[in-house]
Amino acid sequence: MKLTKMMVDKASLPIGKDQVFYRDGELKGFALRVTASGVKSFVVETLINNKVRRMTLGKYGKLTVEQARKEAKNLLGKIARGHNPVAEKKAQKIKDITLQQAFTDYLAARKSLKATTILDYERVLKQVVPDWLSKPLVCITKDLIVKRHTQHGESNSKARSNLAMRLLRAIFNFAINQYQIEDGVAAITHNPVKFLSHARSWYRIERRQTVIKQHQLADWYAGLMKLSESYPINFAEMWQDYFLLVLFTGMRRTEAASLRWDDVDLKARTFTLRDTKNRDSHTLPMSDFIYDVFMRRQKATYGEFVFPAKSDTGYLQDPRKAMLNVIKLSGIEFTIHDLRRTFITTAESLDISAYALKRLLNHKMNNDVTSGYLIIDVERLRKPMQQVTGYLLRCMSAKEESIIFLKQGST
Repeated sequence: MKLTKMMVDKASLPIGKDQVFYRDGELKGFALRVTASGVKSFVVETLINNKVRRMTLGKYGKLTVEQARKEAKNLLGKIARGHNPVAEKKAQKIKDITLQQAFTDYLAARKSLKATTILDYERVLKQVVPDWLSKPLVCITKDLIVKRHTQHGESNSKARSNLAMRLLRAIFNFAINQYQIEDGVAAITHNPVKFLSHARSWYRIERRQTVIKQHQLADWYAGLMKLSESYPINFAEMWQDYFLLVLFTGMRRTEAASLRWDDVDLKARTFTLRDTKNRDSHTLPMSDFIYDVFMRRQKATYGEFVFPAKSDTGYLQDPRKAMLNVIKLSGIEFTIHDLRRTFITTAESLDISAYALKRLLNHKMNNDVTSGYLIIDVERLRKPMQQVTGYLLRCMSAKEESIIFLKQGST
C-alpha cells in the first residue's frame, strides 16, 4: 500500500526482528525502515550497476512522508539517468581525506614498521610539510610537491627533503589502492610525487664515508675520558661505555642503547641483539675489552637495560649532546654511525673474511649463493672480534694510563 502519515505513525517492529521495511506500493524503490531502537527512516532501494543499493533519505520527523516521497522520486530519476549517488558520496568522502588521515591509515596497514621508523616518519612530515597534514590529499599537487621539495632542500636538508617526498610517494601509492569507490575504481588516480622522478629533481645524496682515522683515535679517546668534566661521574662513565661499545662492536646506535641484560650472557661472554634493522636476532661474542665494559655496566646500572635512562623508552635516547661534548674535548669530529664505520673499516684492514665481517655486522647475504651453505658459529667470530679490539686498543695506546684506567674500571 502507499505510505501515508497514518501508516508511518502506526508502523512497528515485529517481535524477534532487528529491522523491518514497509515498501511503498505506488513508488517502486521508496520504503520506510523501522529499527529495534524505534527509529523510523525513509530509504530508497534500487539496482545500480546490477547491484541492489539502499540509500537513506532521512529520519521521519525531520522529513514528512510527502517530502521523503519527493526526494525519493528525484533520486530515482537521477539514477535512471546514469548517476551513481553511492559512488559519488563515497568519492566525496575520499576527497576529504587529509594527509594526516592517510598517513594514519598507511601506518595501520604497515604493521611491520619498526617504532623508530614510525617516529622518524612523523618527524620528517612535521619538519618538511607540517602545514599539509590537515590538507586534503587530493589538493597536494605536483607543483606544490616540486616547490616544497626545493624550498626545504635548499634552505634546510636535502636528505630530509628527499625522505619526506619518498614517504609522500608511498602514502599516495597506498591511497590509490586503498581508497576505491567500488569495483576497483580508484578515487585518487595519480601520484604527484612521481613528477620528481620524471623531472629528475631528486637531490643526489652522497653516502657518508667518514670514520675516526687511526691517528685520531688516541685524541678521540682522551676526549672521551674527559667527559667527567661535563657530567657527574656516573653519567660520564655511562656515556663512555656507550660510545666504546658502539666502536668496539660495530652496533647501530639504537641497538646498543636498547640492549637488555636478559640478552647479555656474561658466563658465555656473548650478547644478543633482538630488534635489529633486518629483524634477525644477532648474537655476538665479547672480546676481553667488551667483557670489561659489560662488567662495569653491571656494577653501575639498575633495571632491565644496560644503558637505562629516564626516557619514554627507558633507555638512552639522544646521544647528540654527549657526542658534541666529546667533539669539543677531543677536537675530533664524528657521528655515532662513524663509530660503526670505524669498526667496519678496521675489520676490513685486518683482512677478516667477508663472510665473518658480514656476520659481525649482521648484514644480509641474499645474493651470495655460497653464504647459504655457511654457518658461522658465534665462537668462530670471537677471534676476529678480538682482532678488531686489539687493533683499536693499540691505536689508542698513546694514552696508556687511560687504557689502564678503563680496563680496571672507575673503582
